[in-house]
Amino acid sequence: MKKYLLSFCLLASFTTVTVAQRQGDPKLTEVWSPAPKVITPGVTAHNAPSDAVVLFGGTDASAWEGVNGGAVKWKVEDNAMTVAGGTGNIKSKQGFSDCQLHIEWRTPAIVKGEGQGRGNSGIFFMGLYELQVLDNYNNVTYSNGQAGSIYKQRMPLVNASRKPGEWQTYDVVFTAPRFNEDGTVKAAARITVLHNGVLVQNNIEIWGATEYIGTPGYTKHADKLPFILQDHGDAVSYRNIWVRALQ
Repeated sequence: MKKYLLSFCLLASFTTVTVAQRQGDPKLTEVWSPAPKVITPGVTAHNAPSDAVVLFGGTDASAWEGVNGGAVKWKVEDNAMTVAGGTGNIKSKQGFSDCQLHIEWRTPAIVKGEGQGRGNSGIFFMGLYELQVLDNYNNVTYSNGQAGSIYKQRMPLVNASRKPGEWQTYDVVFTAPRFNEDGTVKAAARITVLHNGVLVQNNIEIWGATEYIGTPGYTKHADKLPFILQDHGDAVSYRNIWVRALQ
């Protein structure tokens, strides 16, 4: 009986507070200023909104350079930028921290190799944290190394890969890591990834810089660093690359 009386009292108290709130001034919970900045969205999801930095629009690779400096040696044709195997990774000239990235990619239509040797490339946020690019259409490899994975760390929720030779999309929200003055990690990097419109990474924590061998970890670095696109030897193409700085 005491339990029922307590529950009734709690419910009555909650109802009284709720009614009182609803009878108050609704303007007390309205925020008018500051107002969100007005931007123009793209005509389609593939088009950059007005506040985005376009890193590659189809014909001009001038926003990129070789990872060690110098002009990009990848092929720029047919509105795409394609890895020329052996010419090396490329990096954006501009650095970014927290951001929203849209990027489209395509693995070769003619299938060669298997596993990690098939349509392999990668997108490194801040040049350190890799979102894997790979032909994973009917291609078995380790789960934390397939398309949509945070390489060697976090496997994707599902395999949303399209057929080789078809364009695919990544839409990403990335939160950069924060460091204390002594170099220790204040907050790890986090990432949300949609692969072809399908959620494959849901605001997950990145464990550290990408490592091919060994355990990932963090080393304090600059607040803003460039993207790196990987030359893994396969003729992977990229197009429609734009980014919105969130910090």
